[in-house]
Amino acid sequence: MLTAMPEFGMLAVGAVAAAVGAGLGLGTVGQVLVFVVVSVALIAVVRPIAARHSAERPRLATGIDALKGRQAVVLERVDGSGGRIKLAGEVWSARTLDGGQSFEPGQQVDVVEIDGATAIVM
Repeated sequence: MLTAMPEFGMLAVGAVAAAVGAGLGLGTVGQVLVFVVVSVALIAVVRPIAARHSAERPRLATGIDALKGRQAVVLERVDGSGGRIKLAGEVWSARTLDGGQSFEPGQQVDVVEIDGATAIVM
């Protein structure tokens, strides 16, 4: 429940503050005021900070997104119609970004994009 609705946690802290106020001898009106003030203050302050932190979370590239921008070694001649490269320890089919360009075996190429199971290189 706390992870689904963090506001409930902030209301719980307000209730604890009201209970502490009751322990110190505050009346019912004082306890309600302490609960409202603490709960509203927490929601007004903590919620925007938490939202900002969750929005700024760095993305970790995984899958094919992690392969874009990496270098590969040409295994079989790569041109506009196809070829083979070794990328991240695996053999991939590849084609050049520019159809008129070609790369020979042993050359280093940069992976620009992944299209299905084919790496687009330049």
